[in-house]
Amino acid sequence: MEQPRTPRDAFAALLAGNRRFVDGSPEHPNQDLGRRQQTAAQGQHPFAVVFGCMDSRVAAEIVFDRGLGDLAVVRTAGHVVDGGVLGSLEFGVTVMGIPLVVVLGHDSCGAIRATLETHRTGIYPGGYVRDIVERVTPSLVTGRQHDDASETTVADALTEDHTRHTVQLIVERSAAIAERVAGGQVGVVGVVYRLDEGRVRLVEALGDVGVDAPLPGAAASDLD
Repeated sequence: MEQPRTPRDAFAALLAGNRRFVDGSPEHPNQDLGRRQQTAAQGQHPFAVVFGCMDSRVAAEIVFDRGLGDLAVVRTAGHVVDGGVLGSLEFGVTVMGIPLVVVLGHDSCGAIRATLETHRTGIYPGGYVRDIVERVTPSLVTGRQHDDASETTVADALTEDHTRHTVQLIVERSAAIAERVAGGQVGVVGVVYRLDEGRVRLVEALGDVGVDAPLPGAAASDLD
């Protein structure tokens, strides 16, 4: 199976895979003995690098119904960005020639809830969990305000804002990725996954990926 070569085609392949997953009819492509032997002998040529949360319920290969050699995956709690993350994403784009970067957020995120709790109480968690909260906090500060909303509504809004902010942060901090987005070789999208539905929703898109993201504060669109 030939891998997608453009941001638009790569995103379309992910959309199709997520639809199969949501519908309960996954094909589990590229997961057999032949594919394992092929990637071992001929190397890997993934068509997307997915940067997501470490949550065990949000596995990119399952959510997008893909297999061996299809996706390069980077994961941190709350998909927070550091030097190692940026280096990994740049490696995927510049060395491996991957045409699409996907930021994969999700609802009921522990890192998001910990950040909201810190904001409410003024008490930071200990250890390196504090580092996670500190890296999510700018998304809370610069995002939408929902002072009279329920805790779940606020958490969902922050998840979208943080996913959008992460997309923008990657392009702002990585000149290599920004140059390729501007040149049309790479697209960067932010999507939010709902645990109960299995569906991803678009909240941000940079580059020619074939889909326009909704304006901040508008209803996020399904990837259909």
